Amino acid sequence: MDKILHTRQKPYYETETEQLYLGDSFVLLPKMEPESVDMIFADPPYFLSNDGVTCQGGKMVSVNKGDWDQGMDCNSKHAFNRKWLRLCKKVLKPDGSIWISGTLHNIYSIGLALEQEGYKIINNITWQKTNPPPNLACRCFTHSTETILWARKDDKKAHHHFNYDLMKEENGGKQMKDVWTGSLTRASEKKEGKHPTQKPEYLLERIIRASTKEGMLVLDPFCGSGTTGVAARKLGRKFIGLEMQEDYIKISRRRLEKTNTSA
Repeated sequence: MDKILHTRQKPYYETETEQLYLGDSFVLLPKMEPESVDMIFADPPYFLSNDGVTCQGGKMVSVNKGDWDQGMDCNSKHAFNRKWLRLCKKVLKPDGSIWISGTLHNIYSIGLALEQEGYKIINNITWQKTNPPPNLACRCFTHSTETILWARKDDKKAHHHFNYDLMKEENGGKQMKDVWTGSLTRASEKKEGKHPTQKPEYLLERIIRASTKEGMLVLDPFCGSGTTGVAARKLGRKFIGLEMQEDYIKISRRRLEKTNTSA
């Protein structure tokens, strides 16, 4: 794959169709070729590491994910979201689209930031988890959903790619709705190492099938343990992943090396 990033920094990992870069997205995104990416999936920090507790495997554990997920005040969090969305918009093709996942901790800021940065929201997907962790405090309803916003550039000439017929076929011949139901990430997808917010492969596969064609370029600016790249490789798409934590990018590399491509 031709090098998309205009930098002397070598990819941490590279094949003919994939590149992983170790570094801060705020530094790497400005070095990318403008309007070079067909689709972006972003799972940015939710800023929910607040010293609380949750349930994992039947045990009480801390909700803290790492320094990258520490809570911010409202203004700082919104400024962060506007900045990375602004940088992503520059590398997104005119007819490209972006998907962003989040929870109540960050998704409302992201929704506003999308409009402020010149995007148009296409859909608000609700991912309903069939096996969410129980609510230990028993002071509110169990948190069993996440939101995935799908957006494009707010340009009347823009025609984002949508494989409508394929999605309808996968839904038994009926229009697919914006509520998707499925389980949390399976243990088999964490064999190469665990990431605290790792998304299941089936979720990313649907997103990529819905909004790209084979051979298109997918970018993940917060690629974590590389689920977006694994799904892209399976479906014959090109992939660039940016990640600032070396422990996580090592997991991404190992997962990619063990994933077969459809191409």
